[in-house]
Amino acid sequence: MRFDLITLFPEMFAPFTSSGVTRRAYESGFVDLRVWNLRDFGEGAYRRVDDRPFGGGPGMVMLAEPLFQCLSAIRADRADAAPVVLFSPVGRALDHGAVAGWAASAGAVLVCGRYEGLDQRFIDAHVDVQISLGDFVLSGGEIAAMALLDAVARLQPGVLHDDGSHQQDSFNPALDGLLDCPHYTRPEVWREAAVPQALMSGHHAHIQAWRRQQSLQLTATARPELLVQAREAGLLNRADEAFLAGLHSHPKFQT
Repeated sequence: MRFDLITLFPEMFAPFTSSGVTRRAYESGFVDLRVWNLRDFGEGAYRRVDDRPFGGGPGMVMLAEPLFQCLSAIRADRADAAPVVLFSPVGRALDHGAVAGWAASAGAVLVCGRYEGLDQRFIDAHVDVQISLGDFVLSGGEIAAMALLDAVARLQPGVLHDDGSHQQDSFNPALDGLLDCPHYTRPEVWREAAVPQALMSGHHAHIQAWRRQQSLQLTATARPELLVQAREAGLLNRADEAFLAGLHSHPKFQT
């Protein structure tokens, strides 16, 4: 897959693509990332890419024409109709389902906005999808683009040491959309806190049951709406429901 990225700060992505386990996705070519400096398409001798907003107000707005010229160059280089993605508060919040969809796609053109945003006419004419990381504001779309690219890259074959690792991620369908269980490693006792006995039993079925229950409990406590979604989708079995019934009868869960 190929992602083309429009940004005013291309230097931000050099360390991103060469660090951590996800660098394998770029080194192997599973993810082809091409970074385009919007300033190269700016207007005039100073390569201007922004101007004051009509109607007044603070800040600057990114010009439509440099964005269009950059996108045209990308289109000519790609020779396909890849969707154009803008990171914006208007967009749908990024979740695992969306990431999985992008991971199985041919890629996209990612637009990283800055300042007060983009001229709406460019958005209306050329943006296909808008994505948000949540209800907060960043200085630009670069961090949001990195979040999407990192999530997509780790789902590519051979990127993680164990290809099954991401199957145990929170929100993954393999976990029925629930949160992942807690994890422990050596030593067995750390500052008087011991590893749960179930994990030390060596009994695979008992370990799996414990992990499932921990996942259910954590989800019920921290993200109960995910539990509702799993129940409505018919993803909880009798053992799950019996555990949850006992869990919610505990005084800790009484309101």
